[in-house]
Amino acid sequence: MSGVGNMSFAAEMYDVGHTEALRLLEANRPIKMGIILALGVMITLGNVAVVTVISSAVPGWSRNSRYFLLSLTGADSAFGLIVMPLNLCVSLIKDYSEGPDPFCHIVAFFNATVYSTCMYTLASISLERYVAVFYPLQYTSILTRRRALFIIAFSWLFPPVLLVPICCPEGIIEVQFSTASLVCNPSYSSNMSYSLALTCFIFFPCSALMTFCNLRLWVAAKRQRMKLKYSGGWNRPNVASRVLVPVMTAYYTCWTPCMVVMIYNAMSGSVVPEWLEFVAVWLPTSNGFLNCIFYFWINQSFRRKFHLILQKMCLGLCPSAGRTLSLGKQVEISVVPTFNNNTVHERSSSVSSTCTLLTIAAEAYI
Repeated sequence: MSGVGNMSFAAEMYDVGHTEALRLLEANRPIKMGIILALGVMITLGNVAVVTVISSAVPGWSRNSRYFLLSLTGADSAFGLIVMPLNLCVSLIKDYSEGPDPFCHIVAFFNATVYSTCMYTLASISLERYVAVFYPLQYTSILTRRRALFIIAFSWLFPPVLLVPICCPEGIIEVQFSTASLVCNPSYSSNMSYSLALTCFIFFPCSALMTFCNLRLWVAAKRQRMKLKYSGGWNRPNVASRVLVPVMTAYYTCWTPCMVVMIYNAMSGSVVPEWLEFVAVWLPTSNGFLNCIFYFWINQSFRRKFHLILQKMCLGLCPSAGRTLSLGKQVEISVVPTFNNNTVHERSSSVSSTCTLLTIAAEAYI
């Protein structure tokens, strides 16, 4: 009888603990939704400003560079325009006691697709910059317009093909609504082989390519900077460290926790604490806002063009206020020597698109 009583007491304590956990989840839901909404607004506004600028000609940016940057902006915008609205909608209508449904499968498919597309796009930009800096004279022959568009198309079309099993309600991939992170995600614990395949085909290849390209760029920039410093011919701030280090730091900071949590859940069959899961799942979306800063706002040509567009808009809406905007000094910065040749200008523009890696560009044309 004592054993039965202990079991009954344990069951009651489990029910109490489960009820308390659900109460906490319900209490934290508005806070989490507010965080998601604020992040979505920031990402959307930042990328709308970026699209407004790069949809027109930006001095020093080649055609291929604009294609890749537009692709990145589109992938980042999808966080705020697709991923967040869909998951907020599910969070509003989904009851914690309900199981998976077809709509949750569709949302999980879009979540995984957008995340994967963003990683592939970041990797393709790193590859384009690597070619532009280390092979400037062969840039237009190596990375033709057709090849650039093919790489962009692959970044957008391969993830949906790879992830299509997620959207099948009765398929091999089980999808669950996470009450901790407020998203519909595949149940990686019940599909360990598939989750490991995703990391092997998406996260690890993209991370390896980005690390290799940006590390080579950083080493080359540092080497050239030291040469110029010792010769006394050029003394500029360490632009490469200001750009490449934050780009890679932000990438790994935003994406690694999500991958670690996913692999941990798949291999251990358990879940991490509530807020840890929430931060890990939604942290990659913040990379969509940080990309606006690292890839665009630190670029002087981009800022000048944005100020010009903003002044034109203000002049159209309020002429008196628009005239008070200061455009700053209109100083043309030559990134590479001018050869009065359209082909070389295209290569020079490609080098300029590497966020003003001036030291590398100087070495590439010596």
